[in-house]
Amino acid sequence: MKYLLFVIAALGVPPFAWVLSMNRRWLRWAFVGVVAALCLYNATSINFFSHESYRGSARGMEVSLAHLMAFSLVGALLFSHRFKRWLPDAGAKLFVLHLLLCLPSLTAAENVLFGFFEVWKMALALVFFAAVYNYLRATDDVRTLARCFAAFAVVNLVVVAKEHLSGIWQPHGLFPHQNSMVVAMNLLGPLFFAGYLMFGLKSRFGRFCILACACAAGAAARSYSRMGLAMMPLGYGMTYLLCVVRGRPKHWLARSIPLFLAGVVALAAMAHRIVERFETAPEESANTRVEFARCAWEMIKDEPLRGVGLNNWGIKINPPWPYAERAGRDTTASYGEYYEDGIVETVYLLDAAECGVPALLALLAWFAWYWFRCFGLTGRLRGSQLFFVPAGLCGGLAAVYVQSCFEWVLRQPMDLFCLLMCFAAVSYLGTRRNAAKAGKTERLRA
Repeated sequence: MKYLLFVIAALGVPPFAWVLSMNRRWLRWAFVGVVAALCLYNATSINFFSHESYRGSARGMEVSLAHLMAFSLVGALLFSHRFKRWLPDAGAKLFVLHLLLCLPSLTAAENVLFGFFEVWKMALALVFFAAVYNYLRATDDVRTLARCFAAFAVVNLVVVAKEHLSGIWQPHGLFPHQNSMVVAMNLLGPLFFAGYLMFGLKSRFGRFCILACACAAGAAARSYSRMGLAMMPLGYGMTYLLCVVRGRPKHWLARSIPLFLAGVVALAAMAHRIVERFETAPEESANTRVEFARCAWEMIKDEPLRGVGLNNWGIKINPPWPYAERAGRDTTASYGEYYEDGIVETVYLLDAAECGVPALLALLAWFAWYWFRCFGLTGRLRGSQLFFVPAGLCGGLAAVYVQSCFEWVLRQPMDLFCLLMCFAAVSYLGTRRNAAKAGKTERLRA
């Protein structure tokens, strides 16, 4: 029944997009619908050719309501002749290059269908990026983007609070895992932290930002994710330095003191739980991470150019393939057809092992391009209303990139969507010739 309903919804995308193209306000609500659909991602996503027991970064040809809303937004922009470009800058082209460099790995894949699941996911991610970028180019509506991000953080904290009251030790909010949640919150939190530092509590937008920042930081802290907690000082600290040194808000010290005191109080209240989380972390978890990293290195040595197959890690880590044995893992047990082993806990080693070193270099270039673009925009937008966007994303992206060395969650759809929305905002600011001028006159209100 769910497949039938989904097919009916998919057939309704073209007429829905045509209706949306008739009114700019409807177009804005369609963009809001894209983010709202992310809040319902787990409930509205469908895996065609599903293999739920497989331990990989994609377990089916996944399509969700968020994808359909993105397609509707793209269609509406095309119908209204306001769609600009699929690949607006070098960053988007690097993403396509990474996708193309992953394709040769399919020739080494034991299961090509599993590899296609990941190709499908990346292709839909490109549509998602194009939808957000072209909406911003067509409307210059940064305010709605900020509202959507804030609403997402608030709803996520509400779900975290509900899980906390239910007795869940590590709540995961709207996400499938607490580590994926903390990555998204550490990405969005510094963005609103920068907004508060630049606008302050006397501004309605500043009050709006501090609320969203508190929700993101609270959810990240309550996850008790060790790497997430360790990355919070990096993300918020880098954002703070950029705002003070480059943004130079008038009352930055007065705005900093209340936040510092609130942070100390919150840390004191949660200190015993945080210490307990680090002290009781199982030693097996750290050992497994090291073992899987060694397995990935064995795969890279055997197939440095094409890898062992996109999304085929969960197959190649088991016998009869030799990688686990060469890395020192126990391979004497009879795992069976549905044995579920883990996955290497770093997106970079996973990418190199599955797709080869060239694909990894393209991934690193893609990530680096957007961070340096953000850093450059902090100078270009200095003194403008939009300065907080690159300043906040510089800190948020730095935290996420470092955490990606210890987690593979950037391959999970919701984290990838959050990342692509931020990249689309950076591309929008970077490709507008009058970005600085527009930023000085833009009125940002909650």
